[in-house]
Amino acid sequence: MLVTSRGTGRWIIPKGWPMKRKAPHAAAAREALEEAGVVGQIDKQPIGSFSHEKLLKKGETIVCDVQVFALEVTHQRKTWREKGKRSVQWFSRAEAARTVREPVLRDIIRKLGKRS
Repeated sequence: MLVTSRGTGRWIIPKGWPMKRKAPHAAAAREALEEAGVVGQIDKQPIGSFSHEKLLKKGETIVCDVQVFALEVTHQRKTWREKGKRSVQWFSRAEAARTVREPVLRDIIRKLGKRS
C-alpha cells in the first residue's frame, strides 16, 4: 500500500516525524493510521532505511533519515485523519517497487516478501 505525498503527489510510504514518548515503530504505526487508515501488527525492528529531501513550508529543504517498519495490515478504517488529502492505493510488491522514486525504498519493498 502506498499513499501520495500532500506536496508533490508522488507515491510514497506513510512516514512522519519522531514522536515524544513513542518508540519509532509505534510512531510509524500511528502515521500509517493517520495517512492511510490502516491498522495491524507492526514489527519493532526496522526492515531498512533511506534518506530523502523534505521540502518545508517556508521553502527550505532538509534531509530526513527514514526508518521503514513492516506493518501487517489487518484492516483499513472507513475514515481517518488525512482521508481526502492523499490518495491510497494497494499495489503488488513488484508494482509498488516500480512506482516509488527512491531507489533504496524500491529495494526495501522488493525484499519485503522475502523476510523470515
